[in-house]
Amino acid sequence: MSPEKRTLTEVEGRRLSLSNLDKVIYPDAGFTKADVISYYLHVAPVLLPHLAGRPVTFTRFPDGVGAPSFFEKHVKKGAPPWLRTVKVPRRSGDAGRAVEVIEYAMIEDLASLVWAANLAALELHVPMWRSVRDGSFGDFDTMVFDLDPGAPASMVECCAVARWLHDVLGDAGFEVVCPKTSGSKGLQLYVPLDPRRPGDEVRALAHGLARRLERDHPEAVVSNMRRDLRKGKVLIDWSQNHPVKTTIAPYSLRAQPRPTASTPVTWDEVASCERTRRADDLRFEAEDVLARVAAMGDLFASVLTAAGPARRRHRDHAE
Repeated sequence: MSPEKRTLTEVEGRRLSLSNLDKVIYPDAGFTKADVISYYLHVAPVLLPHLAGRPVTFTRFPDGVGAPSFFEKHVKKGAPPWLRTVKVPRRSGDAGRAVEVIEYAMIEDLASLVWAANLAALELHVPMWRSVRDGSFGDFDTMVFDLDPGAPASMVECCAVARWLHDVLGDAGFEVVCPKTSGSKGLQLYVPLDPRRPGDEVRALAHGLARRLERDHPEAVVSNMRRDLRKGKVLIDWSQNHPVKTTIAPYSLRAQPRPTASTPVTWDEVASCERTRRADDLRFEAEDVLARVAAMGDLFASVLTAAGPARRRHRDHAE
């Protein structure tokens, strides 16, 4: 095994030792670890606000996307002493018992983000709540719906379902921000919650809304997680609305053959994809994302105002 190549650098006053910057992480694109770090450095101004206060689960690919990977929740041994961490319950429903906790990393500044990227933590997954204090879950400030197509359905069908879901949420008094791609096959819709709500309440609400769409469009939508029911339909995955579950963060890279990222898109782009039936129109790689941010800023910024005044009173219409 060749010796590890180390590069010393400083990020916002924090000294970091970066390793094997020339290692190819995305072989199909020749995209190296240096490219991964560069992407996260440049996208940081719009990414970090969406990570702030949220414990991060990493999906790490130390030898690239074609090699074995692993999830990492516990803070890696040897993490820098300045890295902020938070202790989160291992599971919900621990009332009356000693709470087992996991110590998570908080990626809230540029040095922490570069540290994570150097670990080949390509994917950054976060919950729909922000940490209030060690040893507890926060109330949800966001509700999420993950639209996952079952072949031969594709991103095109996800766009149609996203439009239907947008209308149903609007009828129920919720304000939906623009959707984002998952960076893989589907779309995700986020709903800011004001006031914040307990996770079990949000989960039940999301489940009810998903079942309503399934009843309205049984030929195109499924809300049951069983894989054998998904063929040719779009699963509305409501289950990520759970305190211990996470969703890919906006602007995070994904472990695809090429360096795609979870990318906010406009409703006009969704309508265009549905009309033209060109699924690849909503597929964006790292370079595309940076160009979009330079041109349009953070299309997902309204999620960050979840604690602000609501324009309309939320009414729970889910059954």
